[in-house]
This record gives sequence, C-alpha cells and structure tokens, in this order.
Amino acid sequence: MDFIKELRWRGMLHDMTPGLEEALAKGNVTGYVGFDPTADSLHIGNLVPVMLLVHWQRAGNNPIALVGGATGMVGDPSGKSAERQLLDMDAIQHNLNCQKAQLESFLNFDGDHAARVVNNADWFKEFTFLDFIRSVGKHITVNYMTSKDSVKKRLESGMSFTEFSYQLVQGYDFFHLWKNESCSVQLGGSDQWGNITTGTELIRRMGGGHAFALTAPLITKADGSKFGKSEGGNVWIDKTKTSAYKFYQYWINAGDQEVSKYIRIFTLKSQEEIEALEARHAEDPGQRILQKELAADITERVHSKADLATAIEASSLLFGKSSKEAIEALPEAEFLSVFEGVPSSEVSHDVLSNGISIIDFLSETTGFLNSKGEARRAVKENSISINKAKVSEDYSVSSADLIGGKHILVQRGKKNYFLVSCS
Repeated sequence: MDFIKELRWRGMLHDMTPGLEEALAKGNVTGYVGFDPTADSLHIGNLVPVMLLVHWQRAGNNPIALVGGATGMVGDPSGKSAERQLLDMDAIQHNLNCQKAQLESFLNFDGDHAARVVNNADWFKEFTFLDFIRSVGKHITVNYMTSKDSVKKRLESGMSFTEFSYQLVQGYDFFHLWKNESCSVQLGGSDQWGNITTGTELIRRMGGGHAFALTAPLITKADGSKFGKSEGGNVWIDKTKTSAYKFYQYWINAGDQEVSKYIRIFTLKSQEEIEALEARHAEDPGQRILQKELAADITERVHSKADLATAIEASSLLFGKSSKEAIEALPEAEFLSVFEGVPSSEVSHDVLSNGISIIDFLSETTGFLNSKGEARRAVKENSISINKAKVSEDYSVSSADLIGGKHILVQRGKKNYFLVSCS
C-alpha cells in the first residue's frame, strides 16, 4: 500500500516535510504518534491520529504510540485558549494504563511490523532541569519558539513558562526516538505541526540527522462546530463513559455533508467500496446507507459485534418496533442511556403490587398526564403504550410490567416518552 496515496484519497493529508515520499519508497520506516494522558479514555477526536498509525502499519511500516507520562505533566498549549489543569502522577499513570489498553485494540502488536507503546516518562524521569536546558535548550532559540502558532496565539493573553517549554519537551521525544529507536517520522494533527517540526530541528542540530513530519487536517462538522463533541461533551471510546448506543448514534446522525468524509477517515473500506456506497446513497438519501455503514463499521471495530447489535436494538426502542422481551434483553445501562433526559418519576413497589388502572397510573400516580380526563382521552385515541405495547382503558399496570424489575416505559404517540422507576 502506498501510504501517502492512501492518505490523499482519504482526505487525511494536511502537510508533510519534503523528502518523506522518497524515504518511504525505500522501504520499512518507523514513525510515531504522541497521545496526552489528560483523561482515562481516548475520545473519537483521537481516532484521527490512531488511524494514521493504522494506515502506517498497513503500509508495511513500524508504528510507535507514545503515551506522554512526562509531557502530560506539562500540558500541550496547542489549540488551547487557557492553560490546562495539571494532573498528579497517580492520575497520569491511571490514564496511561487505560489509553494503552485502548490503543492495543486498534494496532497489531505481533508480526514483522509490530506496534509498540512507549512512555516518555521512562527517559525523562532521570533528566534534571539543568541537564535539559544545557543539553537541549541551547539548540533552540526563543525567536524560533515564539514563531510557532501555538505560542503566538497565546502571547497576548499570557502563557506560563511551563506551557512555553512544551514544544522543547515534545521535540526531545522525537530526538530520543530517532536516536534510540531509528524513528524518523512523527505524525499528528495539523495543530501539532509546530511541535513536530521543533523535533525535526532538534534532530538536525543535536544529532546531525534528518527526520520528517506529517499531519492530518483537523476535522470540524459542517456547521463549524468541533468534531467529537455531543450535547454531553466528548464522545469517548470507553463505553462506560459513552454507551455503545450513544456512540452508534453519534455516527448514524452524521449529516450528508460530513458522512463521506467520515467514512473515508474512520473505516478501512476501500475507495471502490466507498464510492459504490456513495452511489447507492445518492439514489435514496432517506435510507441513510452511508451513515448506517459508517456507524456499524466503527462501532463494531471500537467495541464489538455484540455491542453493535445492542446499539441497533437500543435504537429500535426510539425509532422502530420493539417488545418488552427485547427491551429486557438490553443491558440496563444501554436502556437508561437511550432515555437519558426524558421526563421521569418514581413509584413504590407497593403501589404496583396489586395493580393500578392505566388512567390513575398516567395521571395521579406518575404525573405523566395532567388529569384523569386527559389520560382517558389519550387511551381512547390509542396513543398510549406501556413498554412499546398499546393499552386499552381497562388495562391495569402492575409489577409484571417492570423491565428488569425496575422500570416501566410509557409512551404517548411516537416521540413523547416517560420513564417510571420503581424503588
């Protein structure tokens, strides 16, 4: 596979230093991407550099994922309007362990081009401040550092020396890997260009060597908002932070202006496969073929086939037909994730033990509807469902209706949901 050609058609190439294509043409090259341990999970914004490493390995090169145990203590100012909150060592180590496990699910750690995870704390932990400024700092001028966009954009509002020094620390990472691991390429997002090229400059000045930089474009939504964010914040890889259902829904809700870009970047489908899907999608956009293919592919790859099935079944609760049995088969976390934020109330087991009329249940017991009269009209209109099943006026709600012994799903019409929990 031609790595540069692959990135170009996928829209994943923003910039690169001269000579990289020629170096790759000579054969196996080692390259790395750095990840900051600012959280105990990667989010989908991190998937762009992850996919750079995936394609790097597919092209027959050696990938290194660097987790920043040292740089995480400093904080990268790139793209930030204010200084990050610094983490303590225990929090950083926890985050590193979690991220490392996630990276291992994307990359192949066996074979001729096995991926490796390294931690820059391993070479910085014995490096004193005085040693660093003597042996590294003297090679890069202040003028050079202040010319970087990550610094220039913060000069007016103020920037601590801690953040100012970040590019030197990251640059030294590149030098260390070049010297000790024969790593000659650093890859990352376009906001990392300044930090990466500081590394190539250190390699030139400290080691008399030559190295390369390559960046992918930063992704934004069609409306200009930040990719990877939802109403609840980041969309995380860890399903305890973002459920498989919400993860799936993020991708399936991608707009037509975005989905062709996303399916190129976040799946391994070939150009021919994607263009065929785009042709089918264009014939009937309402079927959302591209969105379904994207959501299924990435949910299964990041989570599992079982989690994909769960996400699809959870989606049917809102958008398709389902049954109490199907709902009960869902993990409670997924069920609650689907209905997070809908109006709700609590009732006691005693209230349901002997059964209660649907009219009283909808009005006085739960407050879902304002009065018995409104409840009676809604039932007569055949617009009330309990656990996705239509009910009549003589229906009695009881403990038998509880999903998993805890919840009852009430619905009026197609979109008006109410969740009753039993304590």
